[in-house]
Amino acid sequence: MSGTGSIVEVSAPSARSRALAVLRVRSTALALGLLPAALAVVLVSARMTGRLAGDPWPVVTLAVCAVAALVLLVGGIFAAVVLRARPAVTPTVPLPEGSAPDLYRLVRDLADRMDVPAPSAIALTPDCDSWLEDRSHTAHRKNAISSGPETEPGAAPVLVIGSPFLWWMRVAELRAVLAPVVAGTGPSAHPDIADARGFIRGLDAAVDVGNRRGLGWIAAGARLLLRLCRVDAAEMERGVAAAASDRAQGVDYGLRIVAQEQVGLAYAGWDRLLTRVALPAWRMGRWPAHLDAGVVSALTELSRRDRLADGFTSRLGERPACDLLERPGAVDEAASLLAARLFHGGPAEAGPDWSPVDWAAYPEEVVDRKWRTEAARLHAALDALAVPALPGTAAVGAPASPAPASPAPAGDGFAGPTLERVLGHLADPSGSGAAGEALAGRLSGDLAREERAAGAARPRTAKEHGGDCVPLFPLQPPRTGRDLLADHVTAMVCCAAVDSAGAAPGLDWLDGPVLLVDGARCSDLAPLVLCLVEDGDPEPLRGWLAEFGVRPEKPVRLV
Repeated sequence: MSGTGSIVEVSAPSARSRALAVLRVRSTALALGLLPAALAVVLVSARMTGRLAGDPWPVVTLAVCAVAALVLLVGGIFAAVVLRARPAVTPTVPLPEGSAPDLYRLVRDLADRMDVPAPSAIALTPDCDSWLEDRSHTAHRKNAISSGPETEPGAAPVLVIGSPFLWWMRVAELRAVLAPVVAGTGPSAHPDIADARGFIRGLDAAVDVGNRRGLGWIAAGARLLLRLCRVDAAEMERGVAAAASDRAQGVDYGLRIVAQEQVGLAYAGWDRLLTRVALPAWRMGRWPAHLDAGVVSALTELSRRDRLADGFTSRLGERPACDLLERPGAVDEAASLLAARLFHGGPAEAGPDWSPVDWAAYPEEVVDRKWRTEAARLHAALDALAVPALPGTAAVGAPASPAPASPAPAGDGFAGPTLERVLGHLADPSGSGAAGEALAGRLSGDLAREERAAGAARPRTAKEHGGDCVPLFPLQPPRTGRDLLADHVTAMVCCAAVDSAGAAPGLDWLDGPVLLVDGARCSDLAPLVLCLVEDGDPEPLRGWLAEFGVRPEKPVRLV
C-alpha cells in the first residue's frame, strides 16, 4: 500500500468536487441554524455596551434570544437524530474469515494489486449483485445485528457478494467481477467522500425516524436537505464508480467481459428459480435448503434450451467459486433461509411450520402436496357455492367443510372430490364464464382468509433494525381471481392424472412444478385449462384426459 496518496489519486476529481458540494449543503444548514444565535449575541453585546439603549431594543433583544434558543433546540435535536439514527443495512449472511480463508485471500490480493484498502469483511446476499457497504456507524457496532459483521470506526466497507455468483461462476470469473467492486474501497476512504456519504446516510435514516408519530418535522427537514443534495450525491457516486472502474482496468480485463455475460445469465436463472421453484414451496411452509446449488441446475437447463447460452456449461469443469468456502452446504442453507425471509416474509428460523426441503424430496413434499391442497380448497369452494357433486344430482349443501381426505365411495348422491364436478360446473355453452367468476371470487376470499389466519398464528416475520422494520421484497404481485382459478383447476387435473393414470409430480428447474406422464413433462395442459376457465369450453381438456387415460369421474385423494 502506498498510503493516503494513492487513495486520493483513485478518487476522480468530479467525485471529490461533488462531495464538497454535498458538504456545502450541510454547512449552509448549520450556518442558518446558528444565524439567530449570532444575531442574539450581537444584540446582547450591544445592549451591554450601551449602544442600543432605550425602546424598543430590550423587547427586540428578548424576542431574538427566545427565537435563537428555540432554533438551537430544534436544530440540536435534528442534528442528534441525523448523527445517531442507524442507517439501513442490507440483511446478509455474515462470512467470517475462518469460514472462507481462500475467498479472503483472493479479495486481499485484488486490493493489493489495485493499491486500495482491502474490505474489512465479507458477507453474502441472496441476489445477483455485489457492492460495498459501510457498517461503521456507532449504532451498528453497539447492537449485534444479523445483517452482517461489525466494523470499527473508519474501517473499510464490507464487501457484499451475491451468493449465486459463488456457485455458478468459476474462481477466475468471480475475481474479474469483484475487481471493480473492490477498487471502490479507494474512493470510499477519501475523507470528503466518506463524510458526504455519511451525511446522506444520516439523512436517509432521519427520514425513517421521522415517520414515527410526532416526529414528522424531522422527516420534512431531512427530505428537504436530501432534495438539495440529490444531484450532487448522484454525480458523486457516478464519479466514484468511474474511478473504481479505471483502477480495475489492469486486472483481468479480458476475462471480465466474459464474466459479465455470466452475471446476466445468473440473474435470469436466479429469477426463474425464485419465482417458479422456490415461491411455491414457500407458500406451502417449506423452504428449499440449497437454492444456490439449484441455480447451477437451473442455469445448466437454461443453457441447454437457449442457443445464446451454448458453451457456457463447458466451464463447469473448472473450479467453482464455492470451493473458496470451507462449508459451502451450510452457507447455502443460510443464504436460502435469508432468501425466503427477504422475498416471501418467512420466519428467520426453521420450525414445525417452516421446515427445509431437499431437491430430491421436492416433487413429493412440495409439488404433490401443493396440488392436493389446492384441489381441496377448490372443492371446499364448490361446497360453499352449493354445487352438486355430479351433474344432475342433489347439491352437497350450503357451506361445508373441505372435502374428505380419502376418496368417498360413489353412490348415495355423493361422488367425492372428482374432476367431473369441476368440469360440469365450469362448462358454459354460452361462453360467458359466469360460473367461473363466482368460483374465482370464492377462492380469492378463502385464500385471503387462510393467509390472514396463518399470519396471525406465527410471529411477526419482518426484518428488524433495532426497533425498525424493513419492508419485504415480494417476487410477484398478488394473483388475480382468474389466475387462482386456473391454478386450482390445473392442480385438480394433475391430482386426477396422478391417481387414475399413473402420472407423477415433477420438478422443472426453470418452470417449477410439472406433471410427468410416462416420465416426460406434460407441457400442453395450460392452454386447455384456460379454455375451460375463460371460455367455459371443456371439450379440449376432455380430449386430453381421454388421450392419457385420466378418469374425471374417479375421486381423488386430497390432503
